Amino acid sequence: MLYYTVVFLIIALIAGLLGFTGIAAGAVEIAKILFFVFLVLFIVSLVMGFRGRK
Repeated sequence: MLYYTVVFLIIALIAGLLGFTGIAAGAVEIAKILFFVFLVLFIVSLVMGFRGRK
């Protein structure tokens, strides 16, 4: 999932350089959403991992 976040971020940067601001804004929003979903899943997996060790 982090891979897709980076892909959308690169798409946003390229689109921004070429002047496609609408596409760039959309790609940035998708990248933000994917990043936060990844972050939440990572934190949940850490908590479950620590909880399972005890």
